[in-house]
Amino acid sequence: MKFRTFTKLVRSNHLSLALRMPRELAGPAYRASFLAAAASSGVLRHLARQPLDAPALADELGMHGEEQLLGAWLDMGVRIGELGLRGGRYRLRGRLAKSLARPEADAYVALLEQLMRFHAPLLLDAPGMLREGRRVSIADQDGALIARSSRVLEPAVQGVVEQQVDRTAPVRLLEVGCGSGTYVRHAASLNPRLTAVAIDLQDEVVAQAQANLDKWNLSDRVEVVRSDLRTYSTEQKFDLVTLHNNIYYFPHGERTKVLERARSFLAPGGRLLLTTSCQGGSPGIEMLNLWCVYADFAGPLPRPAELSEQMRDAGFTQVRSRRLVPGEEFRVFTGTSPFDD
Repeated sequence: MKFRTFTKLVRSNHLSLALRMPRELAGPAYRASFLAAAASSGVLRHLARQPLDAPALADELGMHGEEQLLGAWLDMGVRIGELGLRGGRYRLRGRLAKSLARPEADAYVALLEQLMRFHAPLLLDAPGMLREGRRVSIADQDGALIARSSRVLEPAVQGVVEQQVDRTAPVRLLEVGCGSGTYVRHAASLNPRLTAVAIDLQDEVVAQAQANLDKWNLSDRVEVVRSDLRTYSTEQKFDLVTLHNNIYYFPHGERTKVLERARSFLAPGGRLLLTTSCQGGSPGIEMLNLWCVYADFAGPLPRPAELSEQMRDAGFTQVRSRRLVPGEEFRVFTGTSPFDD
């Protein structure tokens, strides 16, 4: 850069932006976008097995004849440090790339894809959406992807399921918003006498849950139903009703009635187990809150004291709340349906 050009940059106060933007904004944005695409497309998985050149990787991915363009994209991965290139063959280099390539990291792959496909565009589009009167609709989300990404919380949720499921007596479970079915599976593994009904609103989620339960040989113990809790009807009474990571899909003003509806399916002395992110957490949780605020089918994340009060208003007794993740606003709420209702 010529001295005269440098002087102009300094005088115009653009130098700070010129130095900081690539490092603080562009680099992380490019890295996140590349990793989301590389993980979801199978690039990381193939390169974890062995280094490959662009033509070989294009064949593996079904991109026949596109090796030149694929190579240009892979070169960007090299430039940001997530891939390496040696002898014309690409390999995994960055710690994130190597971690996301592991099969057990699928929930984090889904979470990263969710951040880039839904959360980042909302931050970008929010002002325009407000000018145009648009909101996020149920069609704007990917239920199967959300079911996968929510599994990052699986260890914490499984822990509270273990505390609530009796190990010996017959247990009748109603799971509201079953996602992939993983929590029903865990509950069933704790008690061989447990039976369940798992409901979800989205067709693709119900299909995924049913396929998983078939694979896990639980179809004879778990019935999967496409339904909304607000309209679901059954003569059964349950010992336990669970809602995991979904109370915010119900508008704020409806939540007491939704909780009343959940209690109506409980036998006397039955328990409600509810897990949810709450307002006041990390940037990730606050981004989820923003998404919910902009959705025409949902509402803001609950505040702990407020949700506890809504449970009491719905008729639950022995209402309790506690954090599941230290330092984070991810909580479990429990309540009991009284015997003298």
